[in-house]
Amino acid sequence: MEHTYLFNRIGYVYAPTSDIDASIEWYTTHLALKLMNKFEDRGSYLAVLHHAHKHSIALVLIETKDRHRLEIARNGRPFPIMAIQCSNIEQTYETLKQKGVEVDTLETLGTGEAKYFYFRDDQGNLLEAAWSIWDPEDEFKEDFVPGS
Repeated sequence: MEHTYLFNRIGYVYAPTSDIDASIEWYTTHLALKLMNKFEDRGSYLAVLHHAHKHSIALVLIETKDRHRLEIARNGRPFPIMAIQCSNIEQTYETLKQKGVEVDTLETLGTGEAKYFYFRDDQGNLLEAAWSIWDPEDEFKEDFVPGS
């Protein structure tokens, strides 16, 4: 018997920006995402960005005149809007630092089963880089070249 699921997976994540072109540049340069599409919808621009994972969840930048960053409050402290998985979190940490991205301390959970650090995009949205021993093995898109 075939089962019908109500939802299959998370399709994409939205992040606001007051400058779509600057944010596209930031995400393609600093996080090696690829611009898949930029278009106008309901009076502002949207940009669809992918990463190299074969089944990537798209990041959709939404241009808005409202200058509000996204951030979750957790017990009175800032918490990120999304976590981005890293195959080699130490390399990611050092690369972002070298590119001038302000990164928080690289934290280790347990006895090394998971690691993470927080950082902000060009608009101040709080993001998390994450790695754990439970992450699934990655499958990458063929012929994926990061950047715009």
